[in-house]
Amino acid sequence: MTASGCGVAIRDYAQHFAHDPDYADKAQAVSELYRDPAEIVAAELAAGAPVRAVTDEPVRIAFHPPCTLQHGLRRPGIVEPILEAHGYSLLPFREGHLCCGSAGTYSITQPAIARRLRQRKLDHLLAPGPELVATANIGCLLHLQAGTETPVRHWLELLA
Repeated sequence: MTASGCGVAIRDYAQHFAHDPDYADKAQAVSELYRDPAEIVAAELAAGAPVRAVTDEPVRIAFHPPCTLQHGLRRPGIVEPILEAHGYSLLPFREGHLCCGSAGTYSITQPAIARRLRQRKLDHLLAPGPELVATANIGCLLHLQAGTETPVRHWLELLA
C-alpha cells in the first residue's frame, strides 16, 4: 500500500476489531503483516541491496513527511535516507513535523484552516528552492499540489 494514510488504517485493524469475535484474530494477522513501502525498501538497503543513482545530477527536493508516516506509523526519517541513497539532494526546511492541512477529510470539512496550513507548509517547503516536493501520502500530494506550481510527487515515483 503506497499511501501512508491507508497504511495507518491497516496497521490499526487489530485495535479496531479487538472486541469482534469473528474478526479479532484476522485483523490482528493483517495488522502484523502490513509494512509501509519505506519499511520494505529500508530493510532491503540495510541488507545490502544494490543502489543505483536514479539521476545523473542530483535533483534538489524537499520531502514532506506526512503525519501518517511520522506519527501514525511512527516512522519519522525513514524515507529521506532512501532518497539520498538514490542520488537526490534533500533540502532542509522548517516545521517538517507539522501537518500540511490535508489530514484525511479535513481539507474538505475545514477548507479555510486547511488552506492556511497548506500555505504555511508550502512556505517552508519551498523556501530552500527545491526542484520538486516529494511525499508519502496521496492526500498530502494532492493538497500540496493544489497550492503550488512546483511539482509534487510520491517518493516511490522518484525511484522508478
